[in-house]
Amino acid sequence: MPLPLRRLHHVAVIASDYRRSLQFYTDVLGLTLRAEHYRADRQSYKADLALGDTYVVELFSFPSPPPRPSHPEAAGLRHLAFEVDNIDDAVRHLDRLGVPHEPVRTDPYTGRRFLFFTDPDRLPLELYEKD
Repeated sequence: MPLPLRRLHHVAVIASDYRRSLQFYTDVLGLTLRAEHYRADRQSYKADLALGDTYVVELFSFPSPPPRPSHPEAAGLRHLAFEVDNIDDAVRHLDRLGVPHEPVRTDPYTGRRFLFFTDPDRLPLELYEKD
């Protein structure tokens, strides 16, 4: 019998520059800062970020975290994907903010359009157009 999971609760991201990443996730991606705590015993910040009413990203700082081992096909988490209503509007938004991104592609299985870009630590992010 499988584990009775209900939904994905959140994704945790460790930033090399916490303030820069917090600004990116809030100002560029539009996530809302729900809570922020400094954990003195770990010399670490922790921010809870939401998309609308849904808690989605837990952003951390740690002293001297190692860099991502390769890009983009490191073992483990491959990328974070966010759904958008219209990929063309998303491209204009990224361009207006000066956020580099790959060209829009079409998923051969679904026919939906998508693109990839990265956060300040080169964590791959995807925007995927809604059905």
